[in-house]
Amino acid sequence: MALEESHFSINLYVLMKTYPATKILDLQQNQGELMEESRGTFQAFDSPEAVSSHDTGRYGNRGTGITGLKKRGHGSRSWIKIDENGNSKTVRLDKATIMRCCSLPARDLRLLDPMFIYPSTILGREKAIVVNLEQIRCIITADEVILMNSLDGCVVQYKSELCNRLQTNKDKSDDLPFELRALELALELTCTSLDAQVKELEMEIYPVLDELASSISTINLERVRRFKGHLLALTQRVQKVRDEIEHLMDDDGDMAEMCLTEKKKRSEAYPLSELCIQTHISSSARVVSKSAPVSPERSSSGVQMLQRAFSSIGSSIKHGSLTGSSNNGENIEQLEMLLEAYFVVIDNTLSNLLSLKEYIDDTEDFINIKLGNIQNHLIQFELLLTAATLVAAIFATVAGVFGMNFASTVFDHPSGFHWVLVITGVACVLLYFSFLFYFRHKKVLPV
Repeated sequence: MALEESHFSINLYVLMKTYPATKILDLQQNQGELMEESRGTFQAFDSPEAVSSHDTGRYGNRGTGITGLKKRGHGSRSWIKIDENGNSKTVRLDKATIMRCCSLPARDLRLLDPMFIYPSTILGREKAIVVNLEQIRCIITADEVILMNSLDGCVVQYKSELCNRLQTNKDKSDDLPFELRALELALELTCTSLDAQVKELEMEIYPVLDELASSISTINLERVRRFKGHLLALTQRVQKVRDEIEHLMDDDGDMAEMCLTEKKKRSEAYPLSELCIQTHISSSARVVSKSAPVSPERSSSGVQMLQRAFSSIGSSIKHGSLTGSSNNGENIEQLEMLLEAYFVVIDNTLSNLLSLKEYIDDTEDFINIKLGNIQNHLIQFELLLTAATLVAAIFATVAGVFGMNFASTVFDHPSGFHWVLVITGVACVLLYFSFLFYFRHKKVLPV
């Protein structure tokens, strides 16, 4: 049995390297059935129910809290389903149901969880497109949109606008498939919302900056600081949307994954003969697995038969893939043109934000220059005041000396002390002007 499983795994590995994974999905399912039959006797013991009952009997209710947390994490949420005809309905779905219907891993659903804050992301998967653009969080498939139910204005607008467009263009021929139309509306509303927020911020911040440039005050500085924080947060959001669109435009593989309608048509266009061959292969594999211990010669002949059958299936699959390559290229070109159009819009929005940030930086530089100029004037005034204080101190020193009680011939004349004061005052004035001349000569004071 181990030899058969190893040969079967090797052949499936070769096929996965040669052909797309979607073409050999049925063969992988047949291999799973083969493994389940070989391990049928151990499933009763290895099942989660048996293990949980066994642990409960031995340890009691020690895992009750963890089980409650797991159930709480897998709780159902309210979603809005919109089909191709524009009909919408509100349903409650849990993560397991969405993962099973859309073939999505759990990490992709975390992007849509309102409890977490993730940057804007667009992911192309096998059967769905996961969209997380600002408040619009949805899963787009080939025939329906599963939208996170919310009372936010963007979500309500997305729902009403998408239903209106689908109902209006129901009888008209539209070049874009369903998933691209839903993605286009999400990009349109996101870019429009971000652009409106940028324009609103510009209308609020430009008058405050002009007022701050004319009169520097604590209130104006606090308002500019608050607006600058809002500007930085908005720039990061716009930058993330722009980078995500640019990443999709640069990768043809990601854009090909987002062409869900074309992939669905190709999967439905398989001839019935391939299904019959796959059924025959799976039945022969079951017969080999259920038989008694098989000799190496018999097992090798069975493997050769499977290889010949796989080669015939691969040739037909390759023929079908070649015929559908032209349509896939057209869809990629449509998606690339769509992304390029909104890339120009979001890039213009980012340019406005960068211009606003430069204006704030220029205003800050102007304020710093203005404050530096004021500080220079204060230093000059302090220098003049210091020089005047020095001169006044000299005059006060002379007056203090003559105010002492000592004998002097100056006091013999009635006007002698007056001449002393006049001569001292003239000397102090000359000293002060000499200081000014020296400062101007050294270019410390403006001329």
